[in-house]
Amino acid sequence: MVELMAILAIASVLLAIGVPSFRSLIQNQRMTTTVNDFFAAVNLARSEAIQRGARVDLVPAGDGTDWTRGWVVLIDRNGNQKADAGEQIIFSHGPAPKGMTIKSAFTDSKVQYLAYNGTGRTRTNANSQTPQLGSWSFALDNQARRIVINFVGRPRVCNPNIDTTTC
Repeated sequence: MVELMAILAIASVLLAIGVPSFRSLIQNQRMTTTVNDFFAAVNLARSEAIQRGARVDLVPAGDGTDWTRGWVVLIDRNGNQKADAGEQIIFSHGPAPKGMTIKSAFTDSKVQYLAYNGTGRTRTNANSQTPQLGSWSFALDNQARRIVINFVGRPRVCNPNIDTTTC
């Protein structure tokens, strides 16, 4: 009985040491998965716009104000940057993991959206020739990632905690 209690004590100490590391691993995987899913949606919007030769938008799901509720790639026929009834939805993604924040900072920040035209370049609502530049910042616990859209509409992922100069 004493030996069994000693084994249980050692096992509980090892488990107590390993659980925080495991939680960090899970949070890292949640961050990576969410950012990769979002990055894929940006690339899908761009490739669909090129394929169709028409504008394709990436917008927040729901009321169009919060990216953590999910995101939708669509052809926005009425131009309101929301997934309304009757719009052609190409792809939709569910909500981000609990505790994650997603903030966007773009040149046209009146409404949350990213629009690609038929050439694969971003555009704003104000002018079809003005590019939409900016980024999305993802944060979960002490982890952060950013998806940056450059002048020609090409996205890239970076870690602002590591790459402080270009991210």
